[in-house]
Amino acid sequence: MNRQVFMRIINTLSANVPFFQQKRDAVGRLGLSTLQKCTAAIRMLAYGCAADAVDEYLRLGESTALSCLTHFTDAVILLFGEEYLRRPNLEDLQRLLDIGEIRGFPEMIGSIDCMHWE
Repeated sequence: MNRQVFMRIINTLSANVPFFQQKRDAVGRLGLSTLQKCTAAIRMLAYGCAADAVDEYLRLGESTALSCLTHFTDAVILLFGEEYLRRPNLEDLQRLLDIGEIRGFPEMIGSIDCMHWE
């Protein structure tokens, strides 16, 4: 994911989803930032790591990491679903076919199982 897309996601989530807005606790200390919450969710999705694996890196606990993941996925579907979670049109399919061919996977649409490729 490039930096511009990541920052767009963070800014949109922060502006539209109260969970991702940084708040102060009862004694006035700042809570987790939007960046920490989004990074936890994206790391768990991208690397398939457990929720307790992000605690040292991002300074948040397992239950908070799971909450970040749940809120993140729900918010992405709600806010970006129409734009990114749609069926590809003919132009999208052609672009994907072209990229696949350049990378050595000609005519590959509909299968993401490349584990048997030699």
